[in-house]
Amino acid sequence: MLLKKIVLILTLLLFMVGTALAAALNINTASREQLMGLDGVNHIMASAIVTYRESTGPFASVDDLAKVPGIDARTVERLRDRITVAD
Repeated sequence: MLLKKIVLILTLLLFMVGTALAAALNINTASREQLMGLDGVNHIMASAIVTYRESTGPFASVDDLAKVPGIDARTVERLRDRITVAD
């Protein structure tokens, strides 16, 4: 039982480190599921991003994310280091 807990903890730590070191997520090409992988982005926000992008076209800058209903400037700032609009 203790071994299972240790393995689980190590797995979670490796996942968190891997996520932190991963390349920025392109909000112009990311799927709903990929967007939900961002800390603090739930399925409602992810769907709103995809819907907005599909109706208005690609985001010109990360700051444009604040134009999505339900996403404010604080959210953009919190995500800034983990998102991009470039390939």
